Amino acid sequence: MSPDHPFDDAATARAVISEDGTLTGWNAGARRLLGWTADEVVDHPVTNLLTEDPGAMPAGPRWHGTVTLRHRDGRTLRIWLLAHHSAPRLGRPGHWLFVTPVDAGAPDAPDDPLTSAALVQSPCAVAVYDVRLRLRRMNDAMARVLGLPEERVRGLRLSEIGGREQSEELERHLHEVLTTGRPQDVETHPRAGGTDRSSAWLARMAPVTDDEGRVCGVCLAAHDITESHLARERLQLVNEASVRIGTTLDIARTAQELADVCVPALADFVSVDLLDPAEQAGEPSGPPTAPVPLRRVAHRSVNPGTPEAAAEPGEVQLYPEASPQADSLVSGRTVIVSAATGDLQRWLADDPARSARARRFGVHTAMSVPIRARGTTLGAAVLTRHRHSDPFTPDDVLLAEEVTARAAVCIDNARRYSRERETALALQRSLLPRSMPRTAAVEAATRYLPAARTGVGGDWFDVIPLSGLRVAMVVGDVVGHGVQASATMGRLRTAVRTLADIDLAPDELLTHLDDLVLRLSEEAGGEGRPGEVGATCLYAVYDPVSRRCTLARAGHPQPVLLPPGGPPRPLVLPAGPPLGLGGLPFESTELELREGSVLAFFTDGLVESRDRDTASGHRLLGDTLATDEGALDETCDRILHALLPPGGAADDVALLLARTQGLPASRVATWDIPADPALVAPIRKQVGDQLDAWSLSEATFTTELVVSELVTNAIRYGSRPIRLRLIHDASTLICEVSDSSHTAPHLRRAKTWDEGGRGLLLVAQLTQRWGSRHTHDGKTIWAELTLDEVE
Repeated sequence: MSPDHPFDDAATARAVISEDGTLTGWNAGARRLLGWTADEVVDHPVTNLLTEDPGAMPAGPRWHGTVTLRHRDGRTLRIWLLAHHSAPRLGRPGHWLFVTPVDAGAPDAPDDPLTSAALVQSPCAVAVYDVRLRLRRMNDAMARVLGLPEERVRGLRLSEIGGREQSEELERHLHEVLTTGRPQDVETHPRAGGTDRSSAWLARMAPVTDDEGRVCGVCLAAHDITESHLARERLQLVNEASVRIGTTLDIARTAQELADVCVPALADFVSVDLLDPAEQAGEPSGPPTAPVPLRRVAHRSVNPGTPEAAAEPGEVQLYPEASPQADSLVSGRTVIVSAATGDLQRWLADDPARSARARRFGVHTAMSVPIRARGTTLGAAVLTRHRHSDPFTPDDVLLAEEVTARAAVCIDNARRYSRERETALALQRSLLPRSMPRTAAVEAATRYLPAARTGVGGDWFDVIPLSGLRVAMVVGDVVGHGVQASATMGRLRTAVRTLADIDLAPDELLTHLDDLVLRLSEEAGGEGRPGEVGATCLYAVYDPVSRRCTLARAGHPQPVLLPPGGPPRPLVLPAGPPLGLGGLPFESTELELREGSVLAFFTDGLVESRDRDTASGHRLLGDTLATDEGALDETCDRILHALLPPGGAADDVALLLARTQGLPASRVATWDIPADPALVAPIRKQVGDQLDAWSLSEATFTTELVVSELVTNAIRYGSRPIRLRLIHDASTLICEVSDSSHTAPHLRRAKTWDEGGRGLLLVAQLTQRWGSRHTHDGKTIWAELTLDEVE
C-alpha cells in the first residue's frame, strides 16, 4: 500500500513471489483470505499453498486465472488471481505481484450514485471508484481496455489492477480529485490490456456526488488518443529533423545528426553507411550493384557506447545481396526485415558476429532506408528496434523516409561542398594571408609582390598568435616559381602554423620543417627531378611579458632591428643551413627588445638587385626603416618604393614589419604553489583578490574554477616546483600553471559514474581555448578567457 493513500490494505490480498517461486511478500489481506501469517509463509515456496503443481511461472507482463489454494484451517478455496510481472531493474531481481479482492463490497443499492454513474452501455471506457479508491463499477468498454471482467477486479485499487507506474500515478490523481472535488485531465501512456504495446490515453477524472453534494467517489473516463499522439510525435520529429540536421557542411556531422534525431524516437539503434567515395569515380551513374561496399559514417544507440554496432565509424563493410542494405540500395526503396517474418534470420544466417549481437540485444526488426538526393544514391540508414517492442508500421516507414530525405539533401550538400572545398584549398594553400591577426604582442604590417616576369613564387610570411600573449613571426622563401613553388609554399606555411601551435622552440621547428622539405624532395625525385625542393626560413617568437625574442633561421637573410630612438642594425644570427639539406643543426638566439622596437623580416628579393650588391640593399633597407614615423603600413610602402626598381623586382618579395609592445608588470601576477591540495582554496582567494585589484570581479567565478582545476591537476600529476601566473590583457585573461613534469595532459571523456576526469573538460568549456607547451624545465598548462564573453 502506498503511504500517500490511507486506504484499507486488508481489502486486497497481495503476495509477492520471486522468479524462483519463493514467497517474499504477504499482506494483511492475504492473511484474511487464507489465514496464514506472514511469518508462516514468507521465504517458503509458493507451492506449499497450492493443491497442485503449477509448472513454470507465467509468461508475459500480466496473467490472471483461477487456482485452488490451501487455507490454514485445512480447507481449499478456488480463488481468482491477477498477477503483474516486474522485470529486473537497477540491480533488483524481477518478481510477480499477485492480487485478488477480499472484500468486493455489499450489493449496490438501487439509488447508489456510484452505480448510476457507471454508464454501462457507454462506448467510452468508464470506471467508478469509491471513497477508498476501490473499483465499484466499470462498463464493458473499460473491461475491454483492461482485458479483465468487472466481477473479478471489483474491489481492487487502480494501482493493483494496472500493476504499473502509470497506474500508481493515475491513482494519485484520483486521490486528488477525491480530496479536492476538482476534476482533472491526465495524459498517460500505459500498455493497455496487459500487452506489450504502448498506447496513449486521456484520463478524465471527475468527482461523483450524492444528492447533498458530498463527494462519494471518483469517475474515470478513458479516451484512446494513440493516433493523434503518434501523429503529433511524427510531426514533432519532422520539425526537429529540419532544425537539427544539416547544421554544418560536414558529412560525418550531418550523418550523426540524422542518427541522433532518430534515436530513441524512432529506433533503438541507427547506423548511417555511405557509399565509399573511393569506389566512385566522380558522380555515380546509377544505383549500385550487390555486393555493396559501405563505409560506416555515424551511429547512435539507446545503450551507452553503441554495443550493437558491428562496424566502427570509418570502417568499410561489404553487404551481400540478401542484406537489407544492399536490397534497399539496389531497388531504391525502403526494406523491412523482422523476426516475425523470418527475413531477419535469413539475413543474419551468413553473418555469425552480427547474428550474435542481434540475439544478445533482442533485435526483432530492422528497416533500411536508402539515402538519395538529386537522383544520386549516397548510402543507407538502418533503423533497428530491440527495446521498442512494436514492429515498424507504415507510418514509421513514411516518417523514416521523410527524415532521411531531409538528411540526404544535407549530406549531398556537404558532399558537394567538401569536394569543392578540397579543390579550393589546393589553391588557397598557395596564397598568402590577406590580413594579419591583431595581437597584444606586436603591431604588424605586411606586403607581398610577385616577380615582374616570373610571376608568383614561393615567398610567404605569417604572424601566429601563441599562448601567453606570445606571437610567432615567420618569413620563408621556396626555391622556384610557378604553381609548384606556390603549392610547396602553402604546404610549408601550413606546417609552420601546425608546428607553432604545439609551441616548438624556433630551432626545433626548423628541424621539423627541414624533414618535411626532405620528404617533398623525395616525392619530386620519384618523378625524375631529385632535390628540386628547397627553401629558406626565418622564425621568431616574441613574449610581451618578458620582452624577449627568440629567433632562428635556415639560410634566410638576417632581419633588421630598429630600436626606439636608435639606429637600425642587422641582427647577427647563426645562419643555419637552408631547408632540405638534412642532418645539420639549427641554433636559436634570444635577445631582449625594448618596447616599440621594429623588426623587419624579408626575403632576398627585396635586397638583391642587378643594380646593387646585397650589402648595399641591406644598408638601403636600414636607412629607409630609420625614417619610420609611426605608421608601419606607410613604412612598408616607402621600403618597397626605395628598394625595388620601377619595373618591379626580378624575384618575388615578402616583407613583414613588426613593432613590439610590452605588457606592464602590473598586468602580471605570479604565485609559487605548494604541493598540497588543501592549499588550493587560499590560492583561489588570492586569485579573486588579484582580479578585484584589476577590476575584473565579473570574471572571478570562472577564473577561480579554471585555476582550481589546473592547480589541482598540477599538484596531483605534476612535479614541483609549481607556479601559477595570471596575465591580464585588454580583452584576455590568461591562466598558466607550470611544473617540472614533462607529461602533457589530455582531455578525456569521463563516464557517468566516474568521480574524476572532468577537470580539463570543464576548463575547455569555460575558456576560449586551452593547451600546453613544453619548456626547458617542464611544461606549462594555459587557458585563455575572453573578458567580453565573461562579462
